[in-house]
Amino acid sequence: MALTINSMAPDFEANTTEGKIRFHDWLGDSWGVLFSHPKDFTPVCTTELGRMAALKPEFDKRGVKVIGLSVDPVENHARWSADIADTQGFAPNYPMIGDTDLKVSKLYGMLPADAGETSDGRTAMDNATVRTVFVIGPDKKIKLALIYPMSTGRNFDEILRVIDSMQLTAKHKVATPVDWKQGDDVIILTSVTDEDAKKQYPGGFKTIRPYLRTVPQPK
Repeated sequence: MALTINSMAPDFEANTTEGKIRFHDWLGDSWGVLFSHPKDFTPVCTTELGRMAALKPEFDKRGVKVIGLSVDPVENHARWSADIADTQGFAPNYPMIGDTDLKVSKLYGMLPADAGETSDGRTAMDNATVRTVFVIGPDKKIKLALIYPMSTGRNFDEILRVIDSMQLTAKHKVATPVDWKQGDDVIILTSVTDEDAKKQYPGGFKTIRPYLRTVPQPK
């Protein structure tokens, strides 16, 4: 069954570069980002892992745990980490799952059930679909899923922007408009009446259309 927004993120046990984990226990009450890679020692993923390491303090500030996945063994991840540090200036500072039996990749719909049971002999192209970012909420449900081609590096600044939006809109009855970033005006939900909006926002709000009302970002 395909995973969609608000699907329960499947739980699993796996070996990582920081020891064995059970995913839901590891997440605890935090938000989480699971981002996957088709194979170790691949060029685009090398840049991504370094960039994520550089940005990890930003995820930490937002209470978001980060975990990577590649189908190769954990021992390979450790060797790859040295290359990442040397070429990108940052080594991974978050756990990396070794999905050698492909179970997690299959569980999250990134590989078909008949993909086999080992990463041995598989090329990056065989695993081209293992290029997804999942954002998972404290309720263990999937809030965002982005699938990327192998040739296109991911933009983790955008992932942070989306997390900022989701955390804000989970707390307040608002939505964020196109290209929104921290500090920009937000949209009042259509489920909120004008009467309630006046009580909630005594400083006032702007009515562009009856269904499109904006207000400064709530604190």
